[in-house]
Amino acid sequence: MRSAPTVLHLDMDAFFASVEQASKPSLRGKAVIVGGLGPRGVVATASYEARVFGVRSALPMAQARRLAPNAAYLVPRFAFYRSISDQVMGLLRALSPLVEPLSLDEAFVDLEAGGAARDERSARLAGAKLRADIRAATGLTGSVGLAASKMLAKIASEQAKPDGLVLIEPGTERALLAPLSVRTLPGVGPATGDHLRRAGIHTVGDLAEAGEDELVRLLGKAHGHALHAMSLARDDRSVVAERETKSVSVEDTYDVDIHDRVRVGVEVQRLADRCVRRLRTAGLSGRTIVLKVRRYDFSTLTRSETLRGPTDDPAVVREAAARLLDSVDTTGGVRLLGVGVSGLADYTQEDLFAQAAGERDKELPGGEAEAAAPAEERQQAGAERRWPAGHDVRHSEYGHGWVQGSGLGRVTVRFETPGSAPGRVRTFRTDDRALHPADPLPLVERSPGDGAGGPDGENRQDGDGRGGEGAHDGADGDARSTRDGRAARGSQGSSAGAGAAARVRHG
Repeated sequence: MRSAPTVLHLDMDAFFASVEQASKPSLRGKAVIVGGLGPRGVVATASYEARVFGVRSALPMAQARRLAPNAAYLVPRFAFYRSISDQVMGLLRALSPLVEPLSLDEAFVDLEAGGAARDERSARLAGAKLRADIRAATGLTGSVGLAASKMLAKIASEQAKPDGLVLIEPGTERALLAPLSVRTLPGVGPATGDHLRRAGIHTVGDLAEAGEDELVRLLGKAHGHALHAMSLARDDRSVVAERETKSVSVEDTYDVDIHDRVRVGVEVQRLADRCVRRLRTAGLSGRTIVLKVRRYDFSTLTRSETLRGPTDDPAVVREAAARLLDSVDTTGGVRLLGVGVSGLADYTQEDLFAQAAGERDKELPGGEAEAAAPAEERQQAGAERRWPAGHDVRHSEYGHGWVQGSGLGRVTVRFETPGSAPGRVRTFRTDDRALHPADPLPLVERSPGDGAGGPDGENRQDGDGRGGEGAHDGADGDARSTRDGRAARGSQGSSAGAGAAARVRHG
C-alpha cells in the first residue's frame, strides 16, 4: 500500500435518476424511479427521494410501485446516460492515464500516476476540483473517496454520499475499518455475511481478531486469506486502465412467456444481430457463440458452439444461435433469451469455408435504435407508435418535451427543457403527426466556442434518446470532525451516514 491517499474513487450517486431530474425540471426534488416498467421489470436506479420509501436498485418494479405509488416511473435512456458518462470519464482521464472504469457512473483514478497529487493536500485539491469540473460540465455532482488503496477509497466514497468528499488519512485505516460491518468489504455478500454472523463475526474488527487460520477454516483458503488481509487494511491492487473484455452479450426478459417456437427463433435472430453490433462497436470478434434460455419454470439452460476462427459476421452468429436453439426444448414457454460471444479477438477469420449461407457482408437489419429498443417495445411494433415514459419528443407547435405516459391511444407530454421552469402538460393522440421522437437536450447549455464538457473541448451529449447510475457537489473545507455542513442539493435529500473516525477528513 502506498503512503499517500492518492487513489481516488468517484461514484455518481443515483446516476440515471439524477440525469432524469436534471433533464426534467418538474421532477427535481421528487421521487424518480428508472427501470423496466413491465410486470417483470426491475429498478435500475432510484432517486434519493424514492429511497426514503425503501426503493432500491434491483428491486422488482411491482414492489417499487407498492412502496412509492406516486413516484415518476421512467424507461432508461441508456445512450444518453452513456454520453454523460463519456464526459465524466474524459475529466478523469485529464487527471491521470490510469483510470479504471467500473461502470458508467463509477471509476478508480491513480492520481499519482498522472502527477495530479503526491500527498494529502494535493489529493484533496484534485478531488475538490474534479467535483467542481463535473458539475460545470454536466450539471451533476459526484462523491469522491481518497485513500491509499482501492478498497479504502471506495469505502470513503460510500461515506461521502451524497454530495461529498472523504479522505482517509494513512495510518488511520484499521481504526476506521474495525467498527464497520463485514458486509463493507468487497467479496462479502449476503451468504458469506450470514456464515460469518453464525460464527460470531459481525465487524471488520471481529475478522481481524479471528485470525487467518480461523477464516481459512470457515471460508476456504483463497477467500479466508483475502478477507484477513482486507481486515488489516491491506490492499495492494493497482489501478488498471484497461480491463480485458471477456465476452459480449445481450438478453431480453419478456413480460409474457413466449410459447410460439417461430417467435422464439425470431427473437434469437434479433438478439444475435444486437450482439454483433456491440462486437463491431468495440472492434472485436469472437469464436464461441453462447445461447441462454430461461424457461417458464425459471430453469436456465446455456448452450455454446465454438467456431474455427473469430468472427463478427451477423450471418455466422445468427446461424450458430439457431443451431443452438434447435437443441433446447421451449415447449413450456420462455421468459428470457440471451445471445453472447466469447473467446474474443481484435481480428476476424476469413470465412474461407462458407460458415454462413449468404453474403458475408450482408447488412444488419434495422438500425442502432432497434438494437437498443426494449423487448416490450418491439413486441407491439407496427400496432401503434410507441412512446416510452421519460423519452424525449418534439411537437411542431409546442417544442421539446418528454413523455409522461401513454395508453389507450393517447400520449401525455410535459413540455420543458433542462434550463426552463417546470412545463405544461398536454395530451395527444399517439398517431399525432406533429409529435415526433427527439434527441435529448444537453443538461448544461453551452455558448458557441465553449470548450466545456471534456478535456478535448467536445460537448458529447448527443445521445439518441433510447432507453445504463449518481450525482453530488459540496464544500472542500478542511474540517477534521464528522460530516461538516456540506451543501445538500434539494433534489438529493439528506445524506447517508458517515460517522467515521475523527481523523477521517471530510471535504
